[in-house]
Amino acid sequence: MSSGIVTSAYIAASILFILSLGGLSNQESARRGNLYGMIGMAIAIVATIASNNVNAYTTIIILMVIGASVGMFVAMRVEMTAMPQLVAMLHSFVGLAATLVGFASYIDHSIVLEGAEKTIHDVEIYLGILIGAVTFTGSIIAFGKLQGVIGSKPLMLPGRHLINAAIGIACIWLGSVFLGSESTADGMLPLIAMTILALIFGVHMVMAIGGADMPVVISMLNSYSGWAAAATGFMLSNDLLIVTGALVGSSGAILSYIMCRAMNRRFVSVIMGGFGTTSSSSATSEAGEYVATNIDEAAELLREASSVIIVPGYGMAVAHAQHPVSELTRILKEQDTSVRFAIHPVAGRMPGHMNVLLAEAKVPYDIVLEMDEINDDFKDTDVVIVIGANDTVNPSALDDPSSPIAGMPVLEVWNARNVIVSKRSMAVGYAGVENPLFFHDNTKMLFGDAKDSVDGLVAALAAR
Repeated sequence: MSSGIVTSAYIAASILFILSLGGLSNQESARRGNLYGMIGMAIAIVATIASNNVNAYTTIIILMVIGASVGMFVAMRVEMTAMPQLVAMLHSFVGLAATLVGFASYIDHSIVLEGAEKTIHDVEIYLGILIGAVTFTGSIIAFGKLQGVIGSKPLMLPGRHLINAAIGIACIWLGSVFLGSESTADGMLPLIAMTILALIFGVHMVMAIGGADMPVVISMLNSYSGWAAAATGFMLSNDLLIVTGALVGSSGAILSYIMCRAMNRRFVSVIMGGFGTTSSSSATSEAGEYVATNIDEAAELLREASSVIIVPGYGMAVAHAQHPVSELTRILKEQDTSVRFAIHPVAGRMPGHMNVLLAEAKVPYDIVLEMDEINDDFKDTDVVIVIGANDTVNPSALDDPSSPIAGMPVLEVWNARNVIVSKRSMAVGYAGVENPLFFHDNTKMLFGDAKDSVDGLVAALAAR
């Protein structure tokens, strides 16, 4: 295939990737956005394989079959609750690929460059390996925290900021040594040393970030993986990889900014250490006793309500309660009750987690609203059902300046006439912060598995 046709195919794929990102920004167009992305990727793969730069077709086909088989197997088995872990692991693959491609590009003696071209190429290799190594180990630690293999609380070593600064200075110095090397053998030692430091930094950085900041970490690592891919594109002189990496890197950075704003956090603050280091221990002693309820009492409140808002959280995902929630919505609407959903930007453990679950359960898009769209409506709502959410409905974010989540925008569910909180127990949320909402006069605790509780409400309402 001629270079002109390959370039045209890359342009078409780039346009489809841009359309894909645009489609994924809205629930109604997300399916179409996914389709654009798949078509664009198919065009990119076919054009790359058919280009004049590729000749090892047997090897490529074998590897593609293996990779596609593993991908399909994993995608079919992974639960929606484990999707954040899968995303983190996929980011680690991108980082590892960028690191390996960087080393391969450096030892490839078929590329003969001199002067400024050689310097630019070496800078591309160095930055690609640096970003890739940080992304690789950082994503693995994020996977471990999300999976529960590693504790969600931040682990901060004494003098960690000095350690980070020392690693940064060392990487800059090693970079100067690498660029000044006259031969591949001379440059390999500083390149390997930098890679080891970058791997350590990735572990050190994410270990110090608390569990409640994981949505930001996921989007941050998404951005890193994009820039690693872009650096790989420069190394390989692949325009499409550069464009795709830049799209992923910039969109991940924008998403990280949006997540930080939703949590009233600065990006630097997230990197310096996350939520979960302290808790509001005074909440249980000062707020009074909680009031427990049962299925029949909760169902009666819903029968009498003319407006209901449902607030889903990670507990709904863990209990696989999205389908019973959809059925509850249908029954309430049949009883002429206004039903809407309130979604916090960081509900769950990755951006859009709740939206995907509700879409899977075929909840109508038009009744799923973001926090800014619905927060003012709680005061006019008869009943709010909180299903497995904790930190995103915590009033101490607004009322307690000493709280670890002080200033974080939350869903102000306590302004409703009645609040039903479906939880397994009185345990704190992922941020490790006590929630005074559970002790409010208008709050009733519905203990038990979220799926069982919602199924009970569905049965009680349908029986009448």
